[in-house]
Amino acid sequence: MYENRSTPLLPRGKFYHRLARSLGFGLIVLSFSLLVGMLGYHAFEHLDWIDSFANAAMILSGMGPLGELKTSGGKIFAGCYALFSGVAFLTSFGLVFAPVFHRFIHKFHLESETDAKAAKKK
Repeated sequence: MYENRSTPLLPRGKFYHRLARSLGFGLIVLSFSLLVGMLGYHAFEHLDWIDSFANAAMILSGMGPLGELKTSGGKIFAGCYALFSGVAFLTSFGLVFAPVFHRFIHKFHLESETDAKAAKKK
């Protein structure tokens, strides 16, 4: 998917395109996660859609639910959704920052190879 060690650094325009694509994938993961939470709170806790959105968004962001959960199913869902949300958040974070990290490492390797070649010539 990404260029390897022996290829030159990707031009900025293509890098920004790759970054935008990764951001899009990260937003898809977060949107799907938010939708799962909204459906779960609506089904298990019988909350209206706005309250379901607010609770799902708060769990997904790591803040915790807004109100007290009343049903056993809702409590089990909230616990499972909290675990799922942590993984989904980290996944989306990794998707967004993978191109940045790769570019940094790739540039570092190119510079170290250039330095090694210069040292051999001396």
